[in-house]
Amino acid sequence: MCQNERLKKLYTDLEEKHEASELQIKQQSSSYRSQLQQKEEEINHLKARQTALQDELLRLQVAAQSAHSGAATAPAATAPASFSYGISHPVSAFHEDDMDFGDVISSQQEINRLSNEVSRLESELGHWRHIAQVQGAQSSDQTEICKLQNIIKELKQNRSQEIDDHQHEMSVLQNAHQQKLTEISRRHREELRDYEERIEELENLLQQGGSGVTVTDHSKVYEMQNTIQSLQMERVESSRKIEDLENKIKEIHKRLSSAEHDREVCKKEQERLEMEKRQMAEQCERLKLDCREAQQSALRLTDAVTEDERSLSQSASVAEVLRLQQALTDAENEVKRLSSLNQDTNLAEDNQKLQMCVQTLEKEKSLLSQEKEELQTSLSRLSHEYEVIKSTATRDSDLSSQVHDLKHNLEAKEQELNQSIHENEILMAELEELDKQNQEATKHVILIKEQLSKQQSEGDSVIKRLKEELDDEKKRTHQLEDDKMNIIKELNVQKEKLTHSEQVLSDLQLTKQKLEGKVEDLVDQLSKSEKNNFDIQKENRELREHIRQNEEELSTVRSELTQSQTQGSNSNLKDDLLREKETEVQSLKQNLSEIEQLNEHLKQVAFDLRIENEKLVVACEDVRNQLEESVAGNNQISLEKAAILEWEKAQLEAEPCRAEKRLLEEGRKYRQTVQGPSSTHSPDASALQLEQERLIQLNQEKDFEIAELKKSIEQMDTDHKQTKETLSSSLEEQKQLAQLINEKEICIVKLKEKSSELQRELDRCSQALRKNETLRQTIEEKDRSLGSMKEENNHLQEELERLREQQSRAVPVPEPRTLDSTTELESELSQLHTIKDHLEEEIKHHQKMIEDQNQNKMQLLQSLQEQKKAMDEFKYQHEQMSITHSRLFLEKDEEIKNLQKTIEQIKAQLQEERQDSQTENSDIFQETKVQSLNIEIGSEKHDLSKAETERLVKGIKERELEIKLLNEKNISLTKQIDQLSKDEVGKLTQIIQQKDVEIQALHARISSASYSQDVVYLQQQVQAYAMEREKVMVVLSEKTRENSKLKSEYHKMIDILSAKEAALIKLQDENKKMSTRFESSGQDMFKETIQNLSRIIREKDIEIDALSQKCQTLLTVLQTSGTGSEVGGVNSNQFEELLQERDKLKQQVKKMEEWKQQVMTTVQNMQHESAQLQEELHQLQAQVSVDSDNNTKLQVNYTGLIQSYEQNETKLKNFGQELAQVQHSIGQLCTTKDLLLGKLDSMSPQLSPGSSLTTQAAEPLKASQCSGPHESSHLLQQEVDDLRKSLQEKDATIRTLQENNHRLSDSMAASSEGERKEHEQTDSEVKQLKEKQEVLQNLLKEKDLLIKAKSDQLHSSNENFANKVSENELLRQAVTNLKERILILEMDISKLKGENEKVIEASKGKETEYQALQETNMKFSMMLREKEFECHSMREKALAFEQLLKEKEQGKAGELNQLLNAVKSMQEKTVTFQQERDQVMLALKQKQMETSTLQNEVQRLRDKEARLNQELQRLRDHLLESEDSHTREALAAEDREAKLRKKVSVLEEKLVSSSNAMENASHQASVQVESLQEQLNMVSKQRDETALQLSVSQEQVKQYAMSLTNLQMVLEHFQQEEKAMYSAELEKQNQLLTEWKKKAESLEGKVLSLQERLDEANAALDSASRLTEQLDLKEEQIEELKKQNELHQEMLDDAQKKLMSLVNSTEGKVDKVLMRNLFIGHFHTPKNQRHEVLRLMGSILGVKREEMEQLFAEDQGGVTRWMAGWLGGGSKSVPNTPLRPNQQSVFNSSFSELFVKFLETESHPSVPPPKLSVHDLKPLDSPGRRKVDTGTAEGFRDTAESRAGRRTDMNPFLAPRSAAVPLINPAGHGPGGPGHLLLKPISDVLPTFTPLPVSPDNSAGVVLKDLLKQ
Repeated sequence: MCQNERLKKLYTDLEEKHEASELQIKQQSSSYRSQLQQKEEEINHLKARQTALQDELLRLQVAAQSAHSGAATAPAATAPASFSYGISHPVSAFHEDDMDFGDVISSQQEINRLSNEVSRLESELGHWRHIAQVQGAQSSDQTEICKLQNIIKELKQNRSQEIDDHQHEMSVLQNAHQQKLTEISRRHREELRDYEERIEELENLLQQGGSGVTVTDHSKVYEMQNTIQSLQMERVESSRKIEDLENKIKEIHKRLSSAEHDREVCKKEQERLEMEKRQMAEQCERLKLDCREAQQSALRLTDAVTEDERSLSQSASVAEVLRLQQALTDAENEVKRLSSLNQDTNLAEDNQKLQMCVQTLEKEKSLLSQEKEELQTSLSRLSHEYEVIKSTATRDSDLSSQVHDLKHNLEAKEQELNQSIHENEILMAELEELDKQNQEATKHVILIKEQLSKQQSEGDSVIKRLKEELDDEKKRTHQLEDDKMNIIKELNVQKEKLTHSEQVLSDLQLTKQKLEGKVEDLVDQLSKSEKNNFDIQKENRELREHIRQNEEELSTVRSELTQSQTQGSNSNLKDDLLREKETEVQSLKQNLSEIEQLNEHLKQVAFDLRIENEKLVVACEDVRNQLEESVAGNNQISLEKAAILEWEKAQLEAEPCRAEKRLLEEGRKYRQTVQGPSSTHSPDASALQLEQERLIQLNQEKDFEIAELKKSIEQMDTDHKQTKETLSSSLEEQKQLAQLINEKEICIVKLKEKSSELQRELDRCSQALRKNETLRQTIEEKDRSLGSMKEENNHLQEELERLREQQSRAVPVPEPRTLDSTTELESELSQLHTIKDHLEEEIKHHQKMIEDQNQNKMQLLQSLQEQKKAMDEFKYQHEQMSITHSRLFLEKDEEIKNLQKTIEQIKAQLQEERQDSQTENSDIFQETKVQSLNIEIGSEKHDLSKAETERLVKGIKERELEIKLLNEKNISLTKQIDQLSKDEVGKLTQIIQQKDVEIQALHARISSASYSQDVVYLQQQVQAYAMEREKVMVVLSEKTRENSKLKSEYHKMIDILSAKEAALIKLQDENKKMSTRFESSGQDMFKETIQNLSRIIREKDIEIDALSQKCQTLLTVLQTSGTGSEVGGVNSNQFEELLQERDKLKQQVKKMEEWKQQVMTTVQNMQHESAQLQEELHQLQAQVSVDSDNNTKLQVNYTGLIQSYEQNETKLKNFGQELAQVQHSIGQLCTTKDLLLGKLDSMSPQLSPGSSLTTQAAEPLKASQCSGPHESSHLLQQEVDDLRKSLQEKDATIRTLQENNHRLSDSMAASSEGERKEHEQTDSEVKQLKEKQEVLQNLLKEKDLLIKAKSDQLHSSNENFANKVSENELLRQAVTNLKERILILEMDISKLKGENEKVIEASKGKETEYQALQETNMKFSMMLREKEFECHSMREKALAFEQLLKEKEQGKAGELNQLLNAVKSMQEKTVTFQQERDQVMLALKQKQMETSTLQNEVQRLRDKEARLNQELQRLRDHLLESEDSHTREALAAEDREAKLRKKVSVLEEKLVSSSNAMENASHQASVQVESLQEQLNMVSKQRDETALQLSVSQEQVKQYAMSLTNLQMVLEHFQQEEKAMYSAELEKQNQLLTEWKKKAESLEGKVLSLQERLDEANAALDSASRLTEQLDLKEEQIEELKKQNELHQEMLDDAQKKLMSLVNSTEGKVDKVLMRNLFIGHFHTPKNQRHEVLRLMGSILGVKREEMEQLFAEDQGGVTRWMAGWLGGGSKSVPNTPLRPNQQSVFNSSFSELFVKFLETESHPSVPPPKLSVHDLKPLDSPGRRKVDTGTAEGFRDTAESRAGRRTDMNPFLAPRSAAVPLINPAGHGPGGPGHLLLKPISDVLPTFTPLPVSPDNSAGVVLKDLLKQ
């Protein structure tokens, strides 16, 4: 029973766990589906955004291109623009360019980021899917979960670190970029400000010196404008360069990010694969470890069992202790094993989850393979297009080669062709590389798949093996557990026996020890008292001797006194003697007082002895009570113990008696010695005797009490036996039920085996059907091939007829060829005939096979029907068994009711007995209790029934929804299947149509002249198409196989559903019966009221829903109206209406609540009518159990079908992919056919002009070799060689084709007539085949109809299945409710039992009180009778006295005497009567006591009779055995008798011979006979004595059996107590274990949280350390940059100081060269124009105009004087030029020659030009330079152009200073910035003058002319 309860609890727990796990799985699946939808939506959104961004990018690129083209032309146009525009609009232009490029870059970055995000999301999705599938249940090991969590944290940390690094790098780059931009913009603004300030200064200067403006001011303005424009252009260029650099940086960043992303993806994939490998390895290792542990646990259990069996053989206490230890170890092992089993279950769940993960991965791989196939198809299309382009290019080249005029175009096209060929080769190489990569990837994927499949198969096999081992071990463990439970029970029994015996022994030992101690104390006390007595006797003797001495002294004193009397002289001596006597008397008195003290001490000792004696008596009584309680049933032991105790008591009583005797003797001695003390001893002895008598009386009373207690113990034994018998009967009933359950289980196992056999047969049938279908498919293929062959024959016949017509028209061919062709055709015809015969035979054979298979099908269907019948029979048997179960339950319920009735009868009897003594209140109380209990039970029943009905309604609704969902799914799946089939049929029809079109095209080709060439090619194509058709047929055969599999699965589903429908119908019938019973029991009204109430509630719910919807709509209207501004007045009206409606709704709700209360009252009134549901619920329990079993089976089947359906879906997808591949291959073949046909067409015109083509191709090739470069010639030669080789190959093929064509034409001409006849035959055969095809199509249509019908049946069966599932759930709920009700009833029963026990105890107390009251009543009645008798006697006395008075009056004295005598006699008689009456009453009381004792004895005798009956049965068995032994002995005796008779016959013969001797010895024989008779008598006496001994021994055996039974009872009692103790201790330990587990879990959670915090803290610390390091680096960089800035600033300060000093020094100075030139020019100019030169010199020297005019006016010869003074060295202001070697003969030559030499010396400068950086140098003809020249003044422009034209080839590094040093800084940003003085233009600070470079070829006159031109 306990095992059944435990298993039930486990089952309920597992069901709850299963439901919880299903709910969790549903929630997780819904959440994952929602997440998937969200991710798909996000992906679509991102794709749409990507496309939009790509469009924007294209648009922006177009705009940027247009802007670039505009910007190239714009600066040239805007250069000579107005000066104000250059000042006002440069910043805006700069920012617009930046924005354009920034938009492009940002869009590209967003596109890259989106693609990266998409890939990252996909990887994350896969990762999270994997994690979710691994987690599932949370039932997995916590260690694995912790590891995964740690790994996830590490990955997250790594990802966050990488993101931080990337963000940091991006921020650094962005900061650098922003810094650069800010610096550039700042510099630009500073330059603009400087320019604006300079412009303002120049304007001010212009305004101030407007009157004195000269040509130089205009030149400066122009130069400034030019410099501004050039700076703007340079700024634009610098901005472009910056943007280019930024774009490059961004591209580099993108590449880096993409590379990092790819690396991360690869790392993730590697990690995922490694994780999967590790997980698989860990799972394998765990499973192995679990197997080992399970084996070890099994070995341990077997060892423990063997040890238990060995230890059972030993009966010592040590062995039992060892058993206990082993049991403890076994319990620990069991705990470990259970934990391991839990782990195994967890591992099994984990394996299932891993399998699901593998399936999902395979699905994802299939999707990837589909995408790869699509990519391959796109690549193939591209290659096809490329080939088409290539073919067109070749055709174009052929056409151009034919045309002679377009040679130049041909060369260009050939170059393009070479380029395209080179590109094609590159693309082909790339394609090959891609193909290789793809192949490698596919190989890798295939390898991974194979490895995964191998690992999966290995894992599945390992899991199956482990599951089998686990099941075996579970069975073994269950057996071992059962054995262990039995052993534990036996151990407990023996333990209890042992403990009981040990307790008894310990109690006996304790009592013995106590008694021995008391005896020893008494012995010690007695020895002490004896010693005291001995001392007293010694003292008495000494006193006697002293008295004698005193007497002697007295006698001597008397003699002396007499002497003194005689002698009166010695008076003084007398006085002395008297004093001595007085002293002696005092000493004697002291001795007497000491003796009295001793006597008092002895009295005290005697008193102590009495007290100890009483204590010993009390202790003896306690020991007796303990012994009687401990050994209640053991009569012999109790008697022995009592005898021992009596003997000890007698000894103890004898010892005080002896002590008292001794004391009495001592007292007598004291009396003799001293008279005073002797008087005190006599009352003490009498008191001791009285106490002894009292003790004896107490002992007798205690014996009586012991006897009464024994009687009560025997009564308790009888009650215990009765309870034992009832328990044994209940146990037997339980055993019978268990046997029935086992039988049912065996029946179930048999049914399962039969079902498995039926499934095997079904599988065989399905295999046979598959074979049939494959044969049909082969037949169809053969038919199709025949049709195709016939069509080909027809075509060939038509072609032969055409050829014959052509031959008839043409010249006749010679005869030997025709003969050969005819022979060949005849041989071919014979071969075709043989092939046709073979095909017809095959068709016949296949038809026979089909007929056989149809017969097999019929047989299989018959066998299936028989199996269905057998299943129905089994179901009927199962139903009968369930009915018998229900009957058994009803019988048990009836027995329970009968027992309850008997209990109630007993209660009624008790109440009737109590009515005499108790009041009526108790009866009323009990009646109210019973009523309240009945009311509670009824209400509980009604509540349960109501709750059950509500649950049933809810469950039915849920199941209907599930059924609808399943129906929709099935419909959608059927639609998909139909669509797939239709799509496949459509595709096939399209393929057939394409083939028909191709055949027509081929017919058209055949009609043309190029027929003979295409025949071989067409035959090859036909073979290829036949191969393709075979592939397609294989695919179709696979599809038909799948259909057959689906059909078989559908049949299985139909069978399952039919079984479930039958079960449903039965349940419905039972429900109908139940409903009819309810109706018959008068619950029609109840049902109708419930239905009406449910209808009203539904209507009210509908109203409430409608009102809530109204409220929602009104709220939405309010919100919308609140948003709108126009409808303001309507809102308030609507709001008022809503408030009114709300008030109405509140009133309606109040009404509803009142109505609900009324309904509740009616329901409560109806609750009392629902008491009859209990019995039917009891009946439903059996049905529920059966249905739950069926439900589990159906669930298992359903899961299997779902898995198979999913597998079929995946297969269908794979087949679709294969079909797509086949179609693609067909398309490729078509394209190849078209290409080949085109080539054949092109080859026919090529054959005639072949030689011309080669010559024509050679000429342009030579021309190209001559004209073109060397590389193109090589390529053309290679192409020419390739073309020649291809032409030669094509020529060879054309020749072979022509030969074949000639042969075929010959053969056709010969075989045309024979083939006409065959054509007619083939036409008829084609018609037959078409008819067959129509029949097969009809069959296919019928099969489709069947499939549709079966799908409908599947839907209906699914609906039925869902209904059954709902009913099963409802029944489960009913079972749970019944369990709860049973628990409540058990609690009530236990309470009632406790109350019954209390009532029984109270009744016992009342019975005792009643007996006491009866005794008092009897006493009172006796007293009343005595009083009445005395009253009667007094009345009689009064009458007698009256009579005496009358007689006195009359004076009759004699009569008075007589009367007095009579009165005396009567009084004596009355006294005698009273005495007799008292005696009779006493006798009655004694009789009553005797009757009670006799009744007790009768009960004892009855028990003894039962025991004796058992012993009789045992003795009967023994007698039977003894009789068997006696019969055997009798047989042996008979054998002996036979032998003896034989011997007697021999002896008689001997007697006859020896009769004479016998007669002589007869006297001796008679004597011997007498002696033998005496011996026989002795033997008989011995036999009698042995029989008596046997009887005595049997009696002893009976007594021992009685004692054994008593001991067993006591031991069972102790066992129960120990069981209770053990159970309590086990519960405590389990509670402690659970508490510890909870603590451990909480600690683990804390540890995990702490670890997470630690990780977070570590991550934060790492990031902080990184940031600090980065900050330190930045600070160091900042310090370095500051130092560099300081150095640069110092350098700039130095340069500025130098510049300022130079400016200051050059402000007051004049250029020597210029002045020299001017001076010499003055002399070379004509005299009319010399004053202008002087004016110019004056303006340079700062001489005013007025002063110059004055000088001109003063004297015309001032110049000569000035010249003479200057040449003479008079002027100190002008510095002297240094003398050179060629200036020695200055005065000898003319002035012009000297001037020319001077110019030559000046043209070669001695001082080197200033060194500039490479960046600052520019060639003279640079674009910047040119732009500057365009903007120069007109005066300077001519000279510059003339001199630049002469000096174009000069090196800029060797040019003079004015040429090498540009006037404007070409770079806008130097090291010192644009605002620095060094980088400012020279024209701003110093005056410039272009020197005259003179070549040595030119003469002096030319030089002078140039100067004059100036």
